[in-house]
Amino acid sequence: MLADLAAWNYFMSIKNPTNDAFIKQWSAYAKAKGIPGHKDKPLTNDPMEASVIGFNMWAQAVTKAKSTETDKVIAAMAGQTFKAPSGIVSKMDEKNHHLHKSVFIGEIRADGQFNVVWKTPGPVKAQPWSPFIPENKGKKDEPEKK
Repeated sequence: MLADLAAWNYFMSIKNPTNDAFIKQWSAYAKAKGIPGHKDKPLTNDPMEASVIGFNMWAQAVTKAKSTETDKVIAAMAGQTFKAPSGIVSKMDEKNHHLHKSVFIGEIRADGQFNVVWKTPGPVKAQPWSPFIPENKGKKDEPEKK
């Protein structure tokens, strides 16, 4: 029998203390605000985790820059790290500002959650241009200096 699989950087069913806290915090918020579809069984997902990582890295960069001025925050974003609900420490690439994140392959369960059947040993370095697209050949992984 073939299983249905999904590839993502985060699944709600990942077991670790950081994810448990993330789920608990979201569940309390969703219930308190009466968010439709989340009152009885609040769910988290990959885009939500990405938003949490991005917001926290932005806040760290504002603190580091001691400013909300765009150029100062952009410069301070380079190299930011954050312990993600997935359990890994995600990193903002110093040169191209793409995130280094882990990859999980999950088998879909009857309850709509996932059993992780494979994962990378740690974060995967960001690769902004796919080598499988011919038009990307020769494109640099980092922006040109102005």
